[in-house]
Amino acid sequence: MAKIIPFKAVRPTPDKVALVTCRNYDDYSPAELASWLNFNPYSFLHVINPAYVHSQKITLDKRFKGVIHKYQDFKNEGVFIKEEKPAFFLYEIKTKAQTFIGFVAGTSIEDYKNNVIKRHEDTLQYRVEYFKDYLHQTGFNTEPVLITYPDNETLNNWIAEKKKSEPIYNYSTTNKEKHQLWKIDSDEEILWLQNEFEKIPELYIADGHHRSASAELLYDEDRHLGNQNLNYFMSFLISESNVKIYEFNRIIHDLNGYSKENFLEKLTENFIIKDKEQELWKPQSKFEFGMYLDGHFYALFYKQENNFNGNVNNNINIQSSILSNLDAQILYDKVLQPLLGIEDLRNDERIEYIPGKQSILTIKELVDEGEYEVGFMLFPSDISEIKALADNNLIMPPKSTYIEPKFRSGLMVYEL
Repeated sequence: MAKIIPFKAVRPTPDKVALVTCRNYDDYSPAELASWLNFNPYSFLHVINPAYVHSQKITLDKRFKGVIHKYQDFKNEGVFIKEEKPAFFLYEIKTKAQTFIGFVAGTSIEDYKNNVIKRHEDTLQYRVEYFKDYLHQTGFNTEPVLITYPDNETLNNWIAEKKKSEPIYNYSTTNKEKHQLWKIDSDEEILWLQNEFEKIPELYIADGHHRSASAELLYDEDRHLGNQNLNYFMSFLISESNVKIYEFNRIIHDLNGYSKENFLEKLTENFIIKDKEQELWKPQSKFEFGMYLDGHFYALFYKQENNFNGNVNNNINIQSSILSNLDAQILYDKVLQPLLGIEDLRNDERIEYIPGKQSILTIKELVDEGEYEVGFMLFPSDISEIKALADNNLIMPPKSTYIEPKFRSGLMVYEL
């Protein structure tokens, strides 16, 4: 049973929400960041990066204190308001390609610990501890964990009815997205939603593994203080068919000493290769890979018999099969590690990652410029693969998925 709770959100006033909310800080180029900070005094980027005004590098302790002070300024100046009573929220994002809709709620640390909320990615301890310290010192979080729930006709019908009411936010952003937000604060609606989610046996983290791990660590360290807000972390809950999963493509600086001809010959051991020449080719299905090398695109078709594990008749074989049949794992096992000598996908400086929503022309341009020698394009994973991994306590290779929707920073604040 999944437990969700309403919370007293802090959020921008409706007249300023379009000015306040922003994309993830890391999504901005230095030029974009400077522009927004210089010309938009209401941008939440001022809270995230309080040292910008003084153009100085500061210690983490000073940065966290600056975040606290700037956030408090936004509240004192009436840019942010706080709900008088706990509420859930229904949030819709319309992009040019897709509409996403889901619930903003508090999800349970206990559910996370007990594997009711399941995960499929590994975390880096230093990042978990960094964000835990951020939460501890600033006392708030504005980045919900993206969590999926099984498609549910009852919830879909309820959402359709709720959307007929007036939203509290209805605005557009400069990247041509439309955002709408409905507040759910009646006792009857809150109880009904909680009962519906209690019927759901398992939830799955799609994006935000470090945030949820940090929330757990903070809870473990500070629960003796009696702060009930630490028992939950803010999440954006969305039906599993409504998420958009992109791949992460790979570009490599060199061929690890291989000539082009020798490298192609080695690839034939595990792949059928078709030279697509100048055709901008990308994989059309699972077990297909694209490659750009020396001005040519190649289609690589994996010889699946090379991955056959025999009769799958026990849990170990099932787990081995799930992981070894992931395209990202196949590329690592058959190409990146044995041929290109890349052992550590997180930290090896010879490999970089390009989100699949970017054009493959990006890979072509980077390789043609000479800094990189080869690029690989993957077919995106689907939600069933993510769930199978999570159900079997398995971990995806790093940078396997880029998942949307992305929540606007500053739209909703969960205070601890």
